[in-house]
Amino acid sequence: MNNAQLFERAQQVIPGGVNSPVRAFRAVGGTPRFIARAQGACMWDAEGQKYIDYIGSWGPMILGHGHPAVLEAVLSAAREGFSYGAPTEREVELAEAIIAQVPSIEQVRLVSSGTEAGMSAIRLARGATGRSKIIKFEGCYHGHADALLVKAGSGLATFGHPTSAGVPAEVVQHTLVLEYNNLEQIEEAFRTQGAEIACVMIEPIAGNMNFVRAQVPFVKRIRELCDQHGALFVFDEVMTGFRVALGSAQSVFAKAIPGFKPDISVFGKVIGGGMPLAAFGTTRQIMQNLAPLGPVYQAGTLSGNPVATACGLATLKEISKPGFYEALGAKTQQLVAGLTLAARDAGIPFVGDSEGGMFGFFFTSELPQNYNVVMATDKERFNRFFHGMLDRGVYLAPALYEAGFVSAAHTDADIAATLDAARAVFATL
Repeated sequence: MNNAQLFERAQQVIPGGVNSPVRAFRAVGGTPRFIARAQGACMWDAEGQKYIDYIGSWGPMILGHGHPAVLEAVLSAAREGFSYGAPTEREVELAEAIIAQVPSIEQVRLVSSGTEAGMSAIRLARGATGRSKIIKFEGCYHGHADALLVKAGSGLATFGHPTSAGVPAEVVQHTLVLEYNNLEQIEEAFRTQGAEIACVMIEPIAGNMNFVRAQVPFVKRIRELCDQHGALFVFDEVMTGFRVALGSAQSVFAKAIPGFKPDISVFGKVIGGGMPLAAFGTTRQIMQNLAPLGPVYQAGTLSGNPVATACGLATLKEISKPGFYEALGAKTQQLVAGLTLAARDAGIPFVGDSEGGMFGFFFTSELPQNYNVVMATDKERFNRFFHGMLDRGVYLAPALYEAGFVSAAHTDADIAATLDAARAVFATL
C-alpha cells in the first residue's frame, strides 16, 4: 500500500491516523510518510522512497538507525527475556552510567517515557517542599501530564488555564505560566508568591519552540531565586540530555555559570537509544522522599525494562567515546551554516542555531527568544520549504516549532546532498 492508502486505513482505526499528533502533518499539510525501515542516517517509506532523516525518532537516534553495537545488545537482551517485573543488574548499570556524566544527580529512578519522568519530577518537588505551585514557561513542553498542559499568554498568570480538553481548571490552578527568557516576570512571580512555589521547570534549550536557548542571565537568576525562596529548579533534559553534550545542557550552562547545577533533572530519548525509557534524578536527600523510602509514590510495571536498558547502555557507551561530541557538533554546525548561507544567497531571511547534535532554524532575521516571537515567524514559507525538501528526499520535522537532530551516522555526503536540496528549494521560495 502507498502512503495515502495507509493514511486512509489508519484514520479508520486510530484518531487522526497517528499515535502522536505531530506525525499527522497537520501543521504543514499533506500526507504523512509511513516508514517501512531505517538504517544509518536514512529512512525508507512504504513506497520505497529514501529520506535523509533529521528527526531521528525525535531525538533518540543519536548514533543513527541500526547501530551494530546497539543492535547486538538489544538482540542479546531480548533472548534473555523481555520483562521480569523484578530488579536487574542492568538497571543499576544504566543508573550508574547516567550519574557518572551528570554531577548534579546522585540517584535516578528509571521510567518509560519523558511524560512520566516529568510528571514524577513535579510530584517529587511538591512532596519534598510541601508546596503546591509550579512555574513553567510558555512554549516549553514537558509531556502531557495534566498539571503541565497549560498556557497563559504573555503576562504573569496567578492561575493557569488548561489548553487541553479533559483537564479541569482546578488541576492547573497551581501552575503559573511565564514568558521564556523574561526576567521581569520571574522576579515578580517569586516576589509575590515565592513561599508557595515548589519548583520552576524549564527546557534549557526549548526544542518544542524549534530551537530557543534559555539566556544565561535568565537561568542564573532562576537559580538564585530558587535558592532564596526554597524552591527547586527542574531541568527538563528529555530532549537535550546527552544530545547537546555528554554532560547534557546543564554542563553547557555550567561553563557560563560557575558551579551551576539544577536540583532535579529529567532525561529521556537518548538514554533509551530508541527504546521507551526515561529517568529523573537529583540528590540522595531529595530522592529519599520517593517510595519505597518516602511518601511520594511512583511506580511502573515496565520501568527499567531489560531490553530498553540494554539499548540505553550500549548507546551511552558509544557516545562516551573520546571525540564523539566534537565530531557530532561539527556536522551539525556544518549543516546549519550551509543552510544559512544558501538562504542568504537566495535573499531569504533565515537564522539557525545548534548545540551538539540538536539544531533549529527560522524564516526570520533574528533568533527568537520566546514563544510569541517563534509563532510570528514565516510559517507558510517554512511549510513550502518542508515539502520542497521532503520531495527531494530530506525529512525535516513537520512543524516550524520542532527541533531537528543530526546523528553520528550522517556523512559529509548526506550533509552535501541536504544543502544541494536546500539551494534548489530556496530558489523556489
